[in-house]
Amino acid sequence: MLLEKFAPMRETLAALAAGGAMPFGARVDRIDSATEGVVEGHPVILAGTNNYLGLSCDPRCIEAAREAAARWGTGTTGSRLANGTFAEHLALERELAAFYGVPHAIVFTTGYAATQGMCATLAGPGDVILLDADSHASIYAGSQLSGAEILRFKHNDPDDLARRLRRLGDRARRALVVVEGIYSMQGDIAPLAEIAAVKREYGAVLLVDEAHSLGVLGERGRGAAEAAGVEEEVDFIAGTFSKSLGAIGGYCVSRHEVLEAIRYCIRPYIFTASAAPSVIASVRAALRILESEPELRRRLWENAERLYGGLRELGLPVGPQVSPVVAVTLGEDRAAALDAWRALLARGVYVNLVVPPASPTPASLLRCSVSAAHTPEQIDRIIAAFSEVVGGRG
Repeated sequence: MLLEKFAPMRETLAALAAGGAMPFGARVDRIDSATEGVVEGHPVILAGTNNYLGLSCDPRCIEAAREAAARWGTGTTGSRLANGTFAEHLALERELAAFYGVPHAIVFTTGYAATQGMCATLAGPGDVILLDADSHASIYAGSQLSGAEILRFKHNDPDDLARRLRRLGDRARRALVVVEGIYSMQGDIAPLAEIAAVKREYGAVLLVDEAHSLGVLGERGRGAAEAAGVEEEVDFIAGTFSKSLGAIGGYCVSRHEVLEAIRYCIRPYIFTASAAPSVIASVRAALRILESEPELRRRLWENAERLYGGLRELGLPVGPQVSPVVAVTLGEDRAAALDAWRALLARGVYVNLVVPPASPTPASLLRCSVSAAHTPEQIDRIIAAFSEVVGGRG
C-alpha cells in the first residue's frame, strides 16, 4: 500500500517519544531572551538556535516589526509577481544589494526557497551541477529539480572539484559549482580562495550559500567570500534571514544583470506568497545593526573560541576549526546520543541532536550554535554540562 513505507518512521518516533522529551521539534515553551528560555519544561541556556548575533530579541527589530504590521497588515496574501510585492520588499532588495556592493538582489520568503530555487533555475538539462558532498538539503533538492547532471565532489576539496571539471572538457563552461560558506553541521569553512581559482580556470559559474556565514565572517560581515577576498569571483551569493538576522526569509545577490531575468523563472519565487511586512521590516532593522555594530561579530567569535576551546580541553571530538557552530561527535549508538541530549536538557542546556543521515558521518552530533548574546558565564555553564554528560567519552 502507498503508506506502508512510513511504518519504520512511525516506529522510530514512537520509540523516541517513549523515552521522554523529543530532540526533533523539541517544544519551546517560552523565550525569555536571545539566550534563555524554557524547552520541554526545562529552563535552559539556548545553545542551538543559530541566533548568531542575538538579533531575534533586539528591541529595535521587534519595534520595526510591530510598526510594519500596524501599517501594512499581517501578510501579503499573494506572490511577488501577483499582489505580494510591497515597497518594503523592494527597499530590502536595494539595501541588500548595497550591503554586498552589487547592483542586483532578490528577496525570497524562506532561505530554503532561495537556495532551492536558484539551483533549480540556474542549471537545466544539458548542464552540470557540481556540489560539495556536505551541501544542505535545499541545494540537493534544487539540483534534482533542475534536470541537470549532478556530480558531488569531496567536501572542501578544491583538487577533487578541479578533477571533475577537467573531465567535463568543454562542458565545464556549462557547469554550476555550489558550495557553502560555513557548513552547518561541523562548522568548517569552505576554502573559497582555492575553489574560486578552480572555477576561474575552467570557466564555471559559482554560487555560494552564505546562510551560516552572513554576519559571521568578513570585515563587514558579508560572509566567507568577503573573508577570502574573492567576492568578484563569486557569481551568485544566496543566504537566509533566519540566522544572523534573526527572522525568516532568504535572498540572492549578484553582480550579473541576468539575475533580473532569472527572477521571472524561479518557481519557488513565482508561486510562493511573499514574506509578511513585519518580517521584512525586522530584517531591514537587523541588517542596519549588522552593518553598524561590528562589536557583535567580535563578541560572537570570543564566545565561539571560548566554547570550542573549553570542549576541546575536555578531550571531546569537536570540529576541524573554530566557528560559531561547535559540534561534538559521538559514536554510532543513537540511543546513547539521545540520552546525552536529554541529560544536557535536564542540566539546563539546549543543543541540537543530529543523527544520520543529517550528520555528515555515521556518528551522531551534539551541535551547539554560539551567539554574541551569550555571556562568558553561560558559555562556561555549557562546558560544565558537557563535562558532566559526555566528558571523557572522547
